[in-house]
Parts: sequence; structure tokens; C-alpha cells
Amino acid sequence: MNKTSKAAKAEAEVSDAVRPGQSLELLKELHILTREGRLNQDSRRKLKQVYHLFQFIEKLLGELPADGAQATLADHGAGKSYLGFIIYDLFFRGRADGHVYGIETRADLVEKSRALASRLGFERMSFLNLTVAESAVAAELPARIDVVTALHACDTATDDAIAFGLHKQARFMVLVPCCQAEIAACLRESKALQLSRTPLAELWRHPLHTREIGSQLTNVLRCLYLEANGYQVTVTELVGWEHSMKNELIIARHTGQRKADAAERLLELLAQFGLESLSATRFRLP
Repeated sequence: MNKTSKAAKAEAEVSDAVRPGQSLELLKELHILTREGRLNQDSRRKLKQVYHLFQFIEKLLGELPADGAQATLADHGAGKSYLGFIIYDLFFRGRADGHVYGIETRADLVEKSRALASRLGFERMSFLNLTVAESAVAAELPARIDVVTALHACDTATDDAIAFGLHKQARFMVLVPCCQAEIAACLRESKALQLSRTPLAELWRHPLHTREIGSQLTNVLRCLYLEANGYQVTVTELVGWEHSMKNELIIARHTGQRKADAAERLLELLAQFGLESLSATRFRLP
């Protein structure tokens, strides 16, 4: 294949992978595209994952008043802000209002994101060097946030994002949990009390199983907690398992109808697994 044919093939691959209207300059700045405008396999997977998540978020934004014209979105554990930048570019850039906030604890990444937003003219993006807990009361953010996102927020950071969403009366939360270690550690310590003498204890006898059961249990508790706080919850796959093992996507939609049975099941599960202490911290009910 000659150079012209290779270039044409590379261009066609990018055209197939990139959404219409997407800034190629942004994708280059995010190192999703090379300086020559090409995609490698890792970047293709990353872009597919972010686009798939954006499809869900775009639909939710469109349900807001005036088709999301004045929407506010807070992205927790933003990292390099791939998600925030792509959401802004595809949804907010063509609108006169609305704002995206990136919350990140690593100061160097916050500064880089600020510089990139300035270069691209993304004026309604703000990047804050704060923990999630700090951001809930920070003056830089409005009293209410429409959409809260957390992509691969590690361990308890997802719970912090949920607490932030409740505090800010978020209409929607879009969460992709990652590395849930806290409850697995609690299981190892408590041996799940009431269940320790039953065959169910086999589910966490081996360390690998303890980690996986802890991860599943964590997300089940999160869903019940959201339902108990007036959210309708949907759980689905983010992308195919071939792209990421951290694949669970939790979408919470505020209805204002608190489910008493969800609160009861939450407390029962915490008791069964010897996790009652979490009812005063992570899963404090109204």
C-alpha cells in the first residue's frame, strides 16, 4: 500500500470513529488523535467508551428545560477531563449558556485543563483543584447542579460524588464506579457476621472473591441508597467487556419519590453483612 493509500485509509478510520461536529484539534490536544490526526488502538477504545457514555448524558441533558440550554454539569475525578471536554465540545459549545465544572485533586492536571480550555476558547468550563467533599460547599460552584458525572471514580470517590449530587439536588447522576475496596476490607474484618456460619460465606472465602463480592455489594447498596433518596435507578453496561472490566454504569434520575422499601433493604443488607457503621457515614438515610 502506497503512502497516499495509507493516508486515505487512516483518514477514513478517523472519520468512522469520530462523531460529526467533534473538534479534531481537541482530540489532538487530548492525545486521542496523534499530531498527524490518526488513531491507535488504545485511543480508539478510549474514544468509544467516552462516546458511549456521552450518548447517555446527551439524552439526559436534552430532558432539561429548554433542551439543556442552561444546564450545569459537574464531573468528579475529572483527571485529564476527556469526558468534560468532549461533552462541552459536542453539547455546550453550540449553545449560548450552560457550564461544565471539572473537579480534580491533582493540581497539575487542573492547570493543564485550564490552559487547554483557554486555548480552545471553551469559556464556560471551570476546573477546580478540590476534593469532592470540598466541592460540595465551594463558592465556585452554584447551589444546584443539574448533572453529576463520575467516570471510574475510585473506591469511595463514587460515594462522595453521590453525596455531592444529593447536596446539590442533582436532577441526574451518571456513575461508573471503580476499585471498590472499602466494603471488601469490611467483609474481611467482620466475616459478614450473621452469614459467616452459612454456606453463603463461601462467596468471600478467597481474597479474589472477597474483592468481587465487595464490589457487587457496594454498587447494590449505592443503588438502594439512591432509591431511598428519591431517585429512579438504571444499571447497565458502559461498553463491552472486551474494552473494560470496570463496566458498570449507574444512571440515577431524580423523581422525588423516596422508596421506603429500598431504605429497609439497605439497612437489612448492612446488618446482614456486618456493615452497620456505614449507615452513619456512606449510607446515611434521610
